[in-house]
Amino acid sequence: MNEKKQFTVPVIGMTCLGCAASVEAGSKKAGAVEEAAVNFASERLTLTVDANQRPANEVLAEVRRQVTRAGYKIPTLTLSLPIIGMSCTACANAIEKAIGDVDGVVYASVNFAAEQASVEYVSGLGSRGPIVEAIRKAGYDTVAAASPSPQAPPVVGAPGTADAPVASNGASPVPARAAPQVFEAHEEDAEAAARAAAIQHEFIRLLVGVLFSLPLLTISMGRDFGLFGAWMHGAWVNWLLFLLATPVQFFVGWDYYVGAFKSLRNRSANMDVLVAMGTTVAYAFSLAVLAAISVGSDLLGGHVYFETSAVIITLVVLGKLLEARAKGRTSAAIKELMGLQSRTARVLRAGQEFDVPVEEVLIGDMVVVRPGERIPVDGVVVSGESSVDESTFTGESMPVDKASGAGVFGATLNGRGLLGIEATKIGRETALAQIIRLVEEAQGSKAPIQRMVDQVAAYFVPAVIGLAGVTFVVWMFAGAGFVAALLRVVAVLVIACPCAMGLATPTSIMVGIGKGAGIGILFKNSVALEHTQKLTAVLLDKTGTITQGEPAVTDMVVSQETPAIGFDRPDAQLPIPAGRTDLLRLAASAERGSEHPLGEAIVRAAQANGLELAEPAQFEALAGHGIAADVEEKRVLLGNLRLMEREEVDLNGLVPRYEELQAEAKSTVWLAVDGRAAALIAVADTVKEGSGEAVAALRKMGLTVAMLTGDNQATADAIAREVGINRVIAELLPGQKVDQVKAMQAEGFRVAMLGDGINDAPALAQADVGIAIGAGTDVAMEAADVTLIRGDLRSVPQAILLSQATMRNIRQNLSWAFGYNVALIPIAAGILAPFPWAPPFLQQLHPILAAAAMAFSSVSVVVNALRLRQFQL
Repeated sequence: MNEKKQFTVPVIGMTCLGCAASVEAGSKKAGAVEEAAVNFASERLTLTVDANQRPANEVLAEVRRQVTRAGYKIPTLTLSLPIIGMSCTACANAIEKAIGDVDGVVYASVNFAAEQASVEYVSGLGSRGPIVEAIRKAGYDTVAAASPSPQAPPVVGAPGTADAPVASNGASPVPARAAPQVFEAHEEDAEAAARAAAIQHEFIRLLVGVLFSLPLLTISMGRDFGLFGAWMHGAWVNWLLFLLATPVQFFVGWDYYVGAFKSLRNRSANMDVLVAMGTTVAYAFSLAVLAAISVGSDLLGGHVYFETSAVIITLVVLGKLLEARAKGRTSAAIKELMGLQSRTARVLRAGQEFDVPVEEVLIGDMVVVRPGERIPVDGVVVSGESSVDESTFTGESMPVDKASGAGVFGATLNGRGLLGIEATKIGRETALAQIIRLVEEAQGSKAPIQRMVDQVAAYFVPAVIGLAGVTFVVWMFAGAGFVAALLRVVAVLVIACPCAMGLATPTSIMVGIGKGAGIGILFKNSVALEHTQKLTAVLLDKTGTITQGEPAVTDMVVSQETPAIGFDRPDAQLPIPAGRTDLLRLAASAERGSEHPLGEAIVRAAQANGLELAEPAQFEALAGHGIAADVEEKRVLLGNLRLMEREEVDLNGLVPRYEELQAEAKSTVWLAVDGRAAALIAVADTVKEGSGEAVAALRKMGLTVAMLTGDNQATADAIAREVGINRVIAELLPGQKVDQVKAMQAEGFRVAMLGDGINDAPALAQADVGIAIGAGTDVAMEAADVTLIRGDLRSVPQAILLSQATMRNIRQNLSWAFGYNVALIPIAAGILAPFPWAPPFLQQLHPILAAAAMAFSSVSVVVNALRLRQFQL
């Protein structure tokens, strides 16, 4: 059996694409890893593991060790669980094995004497619920689930102590009225804690850097410009500059030395190498000058550059801090989705309400949701009525009415009613969890354009180092002098910015996919996002895509000669003529219990008008014709024209209107009462709200729009006219839909196929971009590249516009990132020195200015990507 598992884990500490390459290389050293891909912007590593060769969690633990050795961290959580039911060490071993098989667990140890299990698992993969469940399946139990402690040393620090035990699902649950504080402590997000600690670490380094660099720069510049008098040229001032620069060089800059060492050990070169080399050259030369002056030699001159190395390091730290804060905002959409997840649920067990952690809700549990609370899990309403705000999923602000039998999603907000819900999906199976997983995978995927950037980045740092060497040699031969040549070398090393190139594509993709998720548009991966902007044709399935997919009463034509029959509601809803709900009630009463789609549509129309139906005394289904029934002592016939003719019914002058309705491709039912035609009831699959608007928007964008359907040509033409489509292919079999997609592609179109059913899945897979309606089948959504949660066609032009905006943003970022390096590295090398028209600061670019430019280049890329959040769709 070929069993493959895919894990996506956070990685802390990467600063550029060189770091990402080191993480990928280190991960692949672990046996059974078939593929390792790092998304630098989202700081995530995606692993594909062959579980046949080696247990997946064992591979994950080895990957974590390799990544740590490379100089980076995969944050984990530790969990302490008291165990009940062990009788010997074999029990402890069985529990260790059971826990070790839970996804994400990298370490499990059970102490038989202390009856305690210690577990360490990767943040975002494992959780307490599955671990407790694994213990119980092994035949044991736990009465406590101490809050996990985040582990990501040295970024986060030592683990915290376990909280006091609280009851879990296996022991007595805590009654809702007695549990206000019990479940307040929930699992911390170790990744968030690690990133917060990393930002705090950068902030402390920045404060120390500013504290020492500011006086250092003031003294150095003041002396150079003669602001402080002759006393500032004393030998002791150089020693003061040395004392101020050294803490910056070896405390603030220590991370760059460590990063450079580990990068070179991994046979790669990253940004840390450039910063460490550039600042060390300036610091070491200044130290040599200071030593020479101390022994009375002026061989190296009398000027030191301690302020250059210190300010460079401080500016780089400032840039990294700003970059980290800005990058945190690129994942705001996914964080908002995660923040919607409920921590606890109120379940009804043995007639009593209990508050339990949401992880311990079981399928089939009765969950009680009070007004104003979030629904904790997916389920079906079994009692109560309310309106539910589903904007979390659909982006629509209007609440949706829910009553018995209606489905609800976890994380949606209950309105003013009390609901009893039977849990049907829990944990990672809920709609919200699947959306979060899909968005994370899409944000972590690499766009095709990123491959070119990765190839350039692999050679970038070595090329810069080589260029710095060439710069030194050229300027020495040109007679510029050792110091001038050295300053240009430092400027070249410091100004190069591989980070901007590494962030250009993934930050835009993260923001673009996150924005799409916020309005109900889910891109399967970055490839789908990139391909969507290239579309030239959109093929639409009819039923369930353009239309509601459910027949509804569209017209009711009443004969002028038909008298009123019984009680009538004056507030009848369209399309029922005012004063004639009596006829609709009669027809629906005859059809109640019918399984025919037309009969069901008539019954739904009566229910929508609030009509109470009567029970038919007799009912007869007339195959190929309709039905006959006795309702309240009246003989009722409902069916086609052949039925009316067979029963010799007086048609009451309704034939012309019948022919008009038939021409509109509507299924028209004759209603006869006591031998006379009383009304015509037209039933059709109605067009969804917004379908016509969506088609108009697509055509305005210059796309070719066509409709594919298995329905008859007349019905298809009627729907197409209503929404403004002029290219219709009807009466197709599922396989023929695939042929139509291929035919359009053969004509040179880049085709999107939109559908919702199982029969659409092959065409969705064949299309350049397959788009599934969220209300459709799982098969269709699995085959699709884009899923529209709302099921609203207006999301299609929105998806295309978002894709175009995202790719435009990526091109802007790449232009800036490559343009910055292509333009400024030669300037730092001194290419403008021979030209008198160039400003002096560009003829001899000072390393401090080079550092400032580098520090803010990557920040500008992230900030530009964040503009997508304000893009109006």
